[in-house]
Amino acid sequence: MNIMEVDGYKAKIEYDSELDEFRGEILGLNGSADFYGKNPTILRCEFKASLAVFLEVCEEKGIYPTKAYSGKFNLRIPPNLHSKIANKATAEDKSINQWVSEVLEHSVGE
Repeated sequence: MNIMEVDGYKAKIEYDSELDEFRGEILGLNGSADFYGKNPTILRCEFKASLAVFLEVCEEKGIYPTKAYSGKFNLRIPPNLHSKIANKATAEDKSINQWVSEVLEHSVGE
């Protein structure tokens, strides 16, 4: 996945073959905002412009611009994977939650 970042906001970048342009979609917003550009320089400028408009509208309407996350989600996995995870966590003297959190954090590179 191609990610572009501006002012702490991230956008997923894809190529739109019909328009022969790159399309960006800003991630984690309490709504949607996208932008287009022929090259990375234009794309970044359009990202900034689209983000500025989105944030301005949110301010006018009293809407918080980014999604709120509780830190909880349910995950369904096969029983044999659950068993392997439990064994790994136990071997490292960690809870399953702590072990999975560390693996996910490492995976996303934060």
